[in-house]
Amino acid sequence: MINSAVELCEVWRGSLRESLHIGHAVVCDSSGGIVKSWGDPEQIFYSRSSSKMIQALPLVASGAADSFGLSSQHLALACASHNAASIHTGLVEKWLSELRLSDSDLCCGPQVPRDRDAKIDLFRANRSPCRIHNNCSGKHSGFLTLTQYLGAEPNYVSIDHPVQKACLEFYEMTTNEVSIGYGIDGCSAPNHAFSLKAIANAMAWFSDAKSRSDIASQSAVRLIDGMLKHPALVAGEGRACTELMRAAQGKVALKTGAEGFFVAVIPEKKMGVALKVLDGATRASECVIASILVGLGVLNPANPIVAKYLNPSILNWDGLKTGFIKPLIQ
Repeated sequence: MINSAVELCEVWRGSLRESLHIGHAVVCDSSGGIVKSWGDPEQIFYSRSSSKMIQALPLVASGAADSFGLSSQHLALACASHNAASIHTGLVEKWLSELRLSDSDLCCGPQVPRDRDAKIDLFRANRSPCRIHNNCSGKHSGFLTLTQYLGAEPNYVSIDHPVQKACLEFYEMTTNEVSIGYGIDGCSAPNHAFSLKAIANAMAWFSDAKSRSDIASQSAVRLIDGMLKHPALVAGEGRACTELMRAAQGKVALKTGAEGFFVAVIPEKKMGVALKVLDGATRASECVIASILVGLGVLNPANPIVAKYLNPSILNWDGLKTGFIKPLIQ
């Protein structure tokens, strides 16, 4: 895996290259062909939270989303790794209430909010973080909705639960690959292992969904449209997914995942992107995804928001610029 990896981006301090991030990346089209690749696209990884749109497909395709009257905001949140700002937790709380459920029904575990105001509010109220603050609480609210629709048992993160069986079915359908196994994600849900190319193929499948009329494809259209319509719900203020989607002005749906994974869905080009930074660094995956999208003509490097991720400055505690990060592929 390491021997086949390529240099993706580098970190400079003064006149020396201080650090180097290596990994793999691939761009696929909707026919399953590789448009560009760096490293080995056949390497197997967990896509982590980057593939939440696949995990949300059963929610829509089953009819559960319509049965419970879910909006495009709910669908965006089902694909989100959010900051736990009030726009996120407020919608999750209302969603659970409409299901006649509560925080304790979520299996994702409590998490300290990433949103500064939400964190301060908890501190002032002398309250501990709840499960709704977990960045995956939207996805889990979707799981609970599907669980109720199916009349299934409440332990929806079990690998043999109907919800997780449906997720695996859609994983293998969209990737056109059989998973070699699974691990348990940070939110307790199974996360299936696939080749990097397979995940890029799945994103390309999403990108071309409007050309198809089957239920799964039309469900994919609704999920991607929800993400594009509500980028703030997908991540939050100050986050790469939200800011780069806004900068692209509807041309790309973006989703980050833990341990240096990132994907992109590009409908106008009918392409999907997947990348993995081997050391798991988010600073590297954000830089590299921006560079790939600039190379594909989806992002404008002159846009200051794009530049923020494409060539981020490294600042010390006094605000002095001490270095920068530079992409090595495009």
